[in-house]
Amino acid sequence: MRSLLASLLREAGMLLPRRSCSGPLLLLGVAVCLFYQTLMVARNRLRSGPQQPAGDVRSRRPTEEVLMEKTRRFICTLEAVQRDAQVQVRSESPPRRRRVVVLTGRHSSSDTEIQLYQRVLQQLDYQVQRSRYAETSSSLRLNTGVGGWSLLLCLSSAESSCLRRISFSRLQLHQTVNLLPELMEAFSDAGAGLCHFLARSYLTGSELPMRPHSCGLTNQKLQVPQEVVDSDSPVEAPPPALVAMVNVYVLVTSVNPLISFMHAISVVMTNQEQRGRALKLSDFLLQQLGPNTSHDALGQVKRVIGEVLQAALSTNQEKETLNRCVLCYQLMTFTLQFSGSVTPVVVQVDVDLNVSSLSDDTFDRQITKDLILEDTLHFLLSSHTHLSSETQTEGRQYGGCRGTLGVCLTEEEFLLLLQFQQQIKTPSAFHLLYPSLSSTSSSSSSSSSSSSSSSSSSSSSPPPPLSVSDLLISIVRLYELQRNQSLGTDEAENPTNQESALSTLHDEGSCVDPHLRQIYTDPPLTLTPPFNPTLKEYRAEVTFDTVTVRIRPEPVSSACRVHLDEHGGPRMANYPVGLGNSRISILVTDDAETEPVVMTIYTVHVYRESQPSLPMFGDHVTCSFLQDCGLRVEPSRSCGLQPFIQSTSPPVTCSSGHQPGRWVVPCLSCSDNRTCDWREVAWQPDGCYHPLVERPLLQDCMTDRKVMFIGDSTNRGMMYYLLERVNSSLEDWGKAHDLLLYRNLNGGRSQVSYSYYPQFWLEKSHRPTFRQALLQVIHRSRPLVNSNMTVLVVGGVQWLNTDHLRTVKEVLNRESLSDILVVVKSLGMGFHLPVDGIRSLSLKEIQQRYRENSDIITTAKHHGYEVIDTFSITMGRYKEFLQGRCACHFHEVEKVESSGFSENTTSSTNRSRSTGTALSSHSAELDTLQEAWPKASSYHVRGPVNQVYSEILLSRLCPKTRN
Repeated sequence: MRSLLASLLREAGMLLPRRSCSGPLLLLGVAVCLFYQTLMVARNRLRSGPQQPAGDVRSRRPTEEVLMEKTRRFICTLEAVQRDAQVQVRSESPPRRRRVVVLTGRHSSSDTEIQLYQRVLQQLDYQVQRSRYAETSSSLRLNTGVGGWSLLLCLSSAESSCLRRISFSRLQLHQTVNLLPELMEAFSDAGAGLCHFLARSYLTGSELPMRPHSCGLTNQKLQVPQEVVDSDSPVEAPPPALVAMVNVYVLVTSVNPLISFMHAISVVMTNQEQRGRALKLSDFLLQQLGPNTSHDALGQVKRVIGEVLQAALSTNQEKETLNRCVLCYQLMTFTLQFSGSVTPVVVQVDVDLNVSSLSDDTFDRQITKDLILEDTLHFLLSSHTHLSSETQTEGRQYGGCRGTLGVCLTEEEFLLLLQFQQQIKTPSAFHLLYPSLSSTSSSSSSSSSSSSSSSSSSSSSPPPPLSVSDLLISIVRLYELQRNQSLGTDEAENPTNQESALSTLHDEGSCVDPHLRQIYTDPPLTLTPPFNPTLKEYRAEVTFDTVTVRIRPEPVSSACRVHLDEHGGPRMANYPVGLGNSRISILVTDDAETEPVVMTIYTVHVYRESQPSLPMFGDHVTCSFLQDCGLRVEPSRSCGLQPFIQSTSPPVTCSSGHQPGRWVVPCLSCSDNRTCDWREVAWQPDGCYHPLVERPLLQDCMTDRKVMFIGDSTNRGMMYYLLERVNSSLEDWGKAHDLLLYRNLNGGRSQVSYSYYPQFWLEKSHRPTFRQALLQVIHRSRPLVNSNMTVLVVGGVQWLNTDHLRTVKEVLNRESLSDILVVVKSLGMGFHLPVDGIRSLSLKEIQQRYRENSDIITTAKHHGYEVIDTFSITMGRYKEFLQGRCACHFHEVEKVESSGFSENTTSSTNRSRSTGTALSSHSAELDTLQEAWPKASSYHVRGPVNQVYSEILLSRLCPKTRN
């Protein structure tokens, strides 16, 4: 760097004056001053060019080339200073970590915006500290918010706290805040949506390309203008150029001089679409207008926003303090309206990111917002220099700059130029908005004409001093010239850093980075560990009332595809969350090949809590409920907890399995379900009770009997419960979807068979009919006796109807089995949640199923069949389903070791404490544990609701037993 500066000095014929500052700063100061001098000379040549002698012009290099050469040398000096600062920082021992304070306000820790800040800042080697508000942050309590932090991020709900607490005029040079008070004030609401800067300035709405009432929350809801067709125009006249509403996201990094950038992604709303779309603005304009007109429209967008920003900030210049925040920035949203012209009008300005026009159901709002925020952090913080933290004396001039040099750069100005040069050369999703070459062309033309008219006087008087804005324009011009040369053209559509490296909305090709950017969920899940693209396994817990989770994983690169659970799975889905553990698999695939290739698998384990219980240690009342108020299947009957009045009549056994009843539970108060002991909830039939069949009597009752099950997985759950109760353990288990036969039950004295119906996964033409499935299980179970020693259990969650019962009657008569015991398991709750991939029932459809259930019970009784009314049992506890997309499984088979499942067996009684005649989930647990496990590991059927109606089945199989 010293040799470079020396060559600059030799060319200028200058000597280094002695200064008290250090060597590098001295050389840098002289270089800066030389750069100013050469720029002023070059500009003066431009202004007085036509009046120079022809020989003088021929003897000089072209003025533009001289100017660009000086700019190149100055940029080399900037880069050298940046490299030296980076070397010095890396050489520090121990390495210094910059500290960031994130004020979250009302945002929860599971908010993806907070997670994004945490992840990206840690990647950039920041030490992150979070607090709710500035008043409660330990790092901001002292020195009016000025301390050892480098970056302060104030989320939207904490902005007011930041503005109250932080003294921006006292910030150190290396400190950054994501707020610019000048912009916050200029675009605040002065009343009825009138922008504050318009209320106190001489400007009127007609003088700016914006509506005056465009600020604040009081602004009316914006609507896309309707296309207007001129009746006088010819029939073949082209349609209006463009009719749309566009949200443009602007990043302002300096107010004086004004420096702003525009993100490539915008949100576009048209009359043809109900919701907005996030896409590149240049692509949208190209699609709507074609290459030539779209280029003009994009230029008009930049011009309009630039004019509004300049006008707003001009009213704040008199308030600017000497020690302004150099590195502070503000993300804004400009809503532009195109009404048949390529020149838009600003109709709304937000001093924050506004993505409300995007769909929240598909997470498009949060995805777009997170994308812009992440691009912003990389754009700003990756280019941050350490120079300002090395210089402690504010306002010190580099090199002194005396004599004929005229102007000097303060530390603030030099830091601003250094940051701007780093940002403008780095590819990113942000496009330079202001300053632009087009914005200075008009002023340059007027200056040239002015200089020509007074050439005699300008030749003798020195040119006016250059501003920092002139330096910014020179840097922009150089990078545009380099880009044009690399493209082989003198005209480029977008100058400087127009190619987005971080925005991946339109990536093509192979999946080279198979990672997720974020996992979006509703409700927001608190993942453990916090989400990180490199971590593949996560856990989360949800409350009992959370029955579904909507999830959308978003890949880092759009060239990668995301599928849930399987290769052909959706990228976004509603998942039912059963009690206990559920697992969600996320497959990141490369679909560029003929056969998709799984590149990465993420797994989210979700644990859903049981209903909170309050143990009963003293007096309590017994409450009852039939249905939940969140799903009123019977509108004419009460919902929720009601006081339960115990019958004074002596208890009698129930004469049928479909005796109406209700759930009972001990509570401190029937008006608050949080005061109940839900571990003691039990099913209480009206006026009777179902006897519990203890194992010795059950084994005796089942001797020489054959039980056939036909139905879906809910029927299969009852079968497995029967196997475990008879054998004291379940040694064999599987999610069978075909025919099963168990001959070793009860020491070989009993037999159980099962046939899955309906086989919904087969094409309709290949599915076995109900008659075929019934005949198959009968033939596989033969020999059979025509008595109650043969049992047929038929039923399912939704498919059963009265036609199936008539088919049972016909088949049994034809097979000479008309006297066997038939038990009908009625319909049950299920398919009531809005889950992707299956048909979900509306409330009216569920109520219709309930009426059909009554018809099934009536028809079964007519044929002389036993019935277990599982609909009435499950509808009050529909939230207590276990794993399965249908939300209809109230059982789950889990593997247990020889030690059993002691954590779930706390009760030593076989009746509920609510009432001595009710069936509770503890009814058969002691009986099960009294037998030794025959093998080192077995299986256990878990699920209190399934246990209740399975016990009713056993009581109907063995009706003569007593407790």
